[in-house]
Amino acid sequence: MNQTATTLEGRPGRRVAVVLTNLGGPDRPEAVKPFLFNLFNDPAIIGLPGIVRTPLAKLISSRRETSAQANYALMGGGSPLLPETQKQAEALSRALADASPGDDSRVFIAMRYWHPLTEETAAAVKAFQPDQIVLLPLYPQFSTTTTASSLKKWTECYDGPGETHVVCCYPDAEGLIEAQVRLIQQTLDQAQGKPVRVLFSAHGIPEKLVTAGDPYQAQVEATVAAVVERMGLTDWAICYQSRVGPLKWLGPPTPDAIEQAAKDGVGALVVPIAFVSEHIETLVELDMEYGELAHKVGCAPYLRAPTVSADPVFIAALADAVARALETPGTAPQGASQGRPCAGLKACPSGCSKGSKAA
Repeated sequence: MNQTATTLEGRPGRRVAVVLTNLGGPDRPEAVKPFLFNLFNDPAIIGLPGIVRTPLAKLISSRRETSAQANYALMGGGSPLLPETQKQAEALSRALADASPGDDSRVFIAMRYWHPLTEETAAAVKAFQPDQIVLLPLYPQFSTTTTASSLKKWTECYDGPGETHVVCCYPDAEGLIEAQVRLIQQTLDQAQGKPVRVLFSAHGIPEKLVTAGDPYQAQVEATVAAVVERMGLTDWAICYQSRVGPLKWLGPPTPDAIEQAAKDGVGALVVPIAFVSEHIETLVELDMEYGELAHKVGCAPYLRAPTVSADPVFIAALADAVARALETPGTAPQGASQGRPCAGLKACPSGCSKGSKAA
């Protein structure tokens, strides 16, 4: 739409830019090394001064390039994360058009570590000249390593017009939970009555970040609690994957949880509870690496629930988050978390408690 839209009442509609933020992923083998460099050069990932962090990031990316390329080769040479996100953006765009036909709403994608990078998207949004901007991270649970890093980068890059609204998190949003429950139940049906433990696997982070106030673990637990209550699950556990480096990370590790299930004589249904798109951590780590481990230790059946991706109920939840954000100044959570600070925290690091109607 090139012209300003008009509402049914004849009033000029809003120009709304919705910015989906995510990690990003290399789209070809040659992109693996610069992607890894961008990742490890982020101070939210390696909290060292730039003079030390940058050469360290170059070293790590060089050392990991070959093994990482081998993993991406298993998916055709690149990450499917951007195509997955584009599907979500297209579905969300249709949902917003249906919900608010008077607005000129456009959905943009801003990736943190690979194209379209935040700088590129910020320029595209500025050219759109929006009246309102909604920053919508594709991370349901807030963490300083993901959401905060993406939002900080946006603030550094964007100098265009528009009032900015931020959806900081939505760990227990109704549509997210409903989509998760349906996908888990569909996968459970494949067990054909055999005993299966549901393992909610989230990407790990160092424990020291949680000790310092990162709400990620509490919000993962909130998502799981909502799913468990809805389904009435009795055999389940939370575990964490993708650990790197020497620091102590949140646990137990997902491989240990799979081995424990085998010892207990039950299978495993792994749920990527903190991921909303298929990518290397689901398609390679969960499906292939941990699938091989399950076979080795005798954990059968080994099943994996798909991510919510562009599930219509999940997309509807994102559209609702956008609508609510436009009514809320500043930063606020979405879902049952509205109206209260992050569980167990003295202060909300995402800023929900500052100048927000929902806090």
